[in-house]
Amino acid sequence: MAAADHVEPAIAPDRSEAKATATLLERLLAIGTALSACRDPDQLLSLILQSSRDLTCSDGGSLYLVDRSDPQQPWLRFQIFQSDSLPSSLEAPPPLPLDRHSLAGYVAATGETLNLADVYALDGQQPFQFNASFDQRLNYRTCSMLVLPMCDQTGSVIGVIQLVNRKRRADLKLTAAIASEETQPYSAAEEALLRSLAGQAAIAIERTLLQRSIENLFEGFICASIKIIESRDPCTMGHSEWVAQLSVRLAEQVHAVDHGALAAYQFSNAQLQELHYASLLHDFGKVGVPEEILNKSHKLHPTEQQGLNYRLQLLQQQLQLEQARRWLAPTLTEAMQRAGLGHPLDCIWCRQFGNLADLEVTIARLQQARSLLQDLNQPQILATPAYRDRLAEVEAELAWLASLQVMDWDGQMRSLLAPAEVEKLLIPKGSLTQQERLAIESHVQHTFAFLQEIPWTGPLAQVPHIAHAHHERLDGSGYPLGLEQAQIPMQAQIMAVADVYDALTASDRPYKRRVPIEKALQILEWEARDRKLNDQLVQLFRQQQIFQILGHQLQSEDSV
Repeated sequence: MAAADHVEPAIAPDRSEAKATATLLERLLAIGTALSACRDPDQLLSLILQSSRDLTCSDGGSLYLVDRSDPQQPWLRFQIFQSDSLPSSLEAPPPLPLDRHSLAGYVAATGETLNLADVYALDGQQPFQFNASFDQRLNYRTCSMLVLPMCDQTGSVIGVIQLVNRKRRADLKLTAAIASEETQPYSAAEEALLRSLAGQAAIAIERTLLQRSIENLFEGFICASIKIIESRDPCTMGHSEWVAQLSVRLAEQVHAVDHGALAAYQFSNAQLQELHYASLLHDFGKVGVPEEILNKSHKLHPTEQQGLNYRLQLLQQQLQLEQARRWLAPTLTEAMQRAGLGHPLDCIWCRQFGNLADLEVTIARLQQARSLLQDLNQPQILATPAYRDRLAEVEAELAWLASLQVMDWDGQMRSLLAPAEVEKLLIPKGSLTQQERLAIESHVQHTFAFLQEIPWTGPLAQVPHIAHAHHERLDGSGYPLGLEQAQIPMQAQIMAVADVYDALTASDRPYKRRVPIEKALQILEWEARDRKLNDQLVQLFRQQQIFQILGHQLQSEDSV
């Protein structure tokens, strides 16, 4: 029993030290797990620095990353500062050259760790020196300092952790007067522990930077895709980006709703990013739509308009020649009868237009028809008061024009106005025929097929489906699938509101004019009343003035 009593006191300190070491290792493992789980670059750097300070009871610290974008002149760039005793919102210092003159620069250049008991006790024999301007400016006293490199798997330094003033008590706020008494040097064990943490931090930072570079690469791909779309349809320049801004802002407001049906929808950052990508790429399928349809600003294509103008001018010239011929008919008749050549008026024009008076009426009517055809080629003309109540008259005039025949350059007789041209000129609204409209609507299917080819990661898996459904309508009248409200993803319903608003308020396009903001909001409400758009989303869009993100403001001139 006496022997046991003699041994116990010697064993107790060892057990206590082992327990403390085990506790530190557990904390280090927990920190490593947290670093592995963190995906946000800024949060990761903050976690690294906070964890380093917690393990060592440091009053403050800074973190730097190496910038090698210029191989000839790498820099050490400040990223984050934390302190228990000083405000953390300090002005960022300028970048440090990667040399041995500063403490952080020395560690980054050499890969060595600096463990200094008192930075003011440096004897000047070292290549580096402490910059006391920080202490002087903030009335602070830096004593102990631990500066560690963060190295990647190849041994290259990617950053530096700089810890300041290891405190004796964690809850203490330091001042210049008490700093020397209330701080202590960093121990060798803490240095070893922090080197391990710095290694884990470097791996986490590399992973996060790689993820960011991949995201930047993908963002670049999306921007290039948008440029392709806009190069084929310059009239809608900026549409994809504006729809994305409106959609994400509206989704953020939906997320904030705490009552009603919309309160059931919560969007994480990943889901907002998913909506952002889907909105940016929602029109990419337009690359599969023929350009002559995509950019069609009038009812007739330019080549059709040119052909019609050519035939109209040719027929007028031919009729004018025939008119002159008939004026000379008496003289020609006598001469041809003497020559035994028959009657000069035995020709196609005589059979088509009869006497000279009929021919003169036809020529005058064709002059008026030229103006009519130019008007009818405008996308919205049949909705104007001048033509809205004259549809029967217009149809009759087009039927007459279609009945006329013109001799082409090859001697063949052709209709002045083809049936397909009559159909196009009678389009009641817009510039597209039903077949052309279906071709435009097919862009949604092209978009879906394209997006399905991209290997979206889990959080972005719904991008193709959201983009696919942005033209669906709650009553089932949309396209391409005719989905009803319960089948349409909420993100697609949000994008539908944004898409319609931007289409209405966009700068004048050849086939439509810009709608004032208040009128656009009224149209959204009409669409919601008819169960095309989500009524609660439209109300939220107006109440929160989501459109302000585009710089739009409700003004008196917008009132309609």
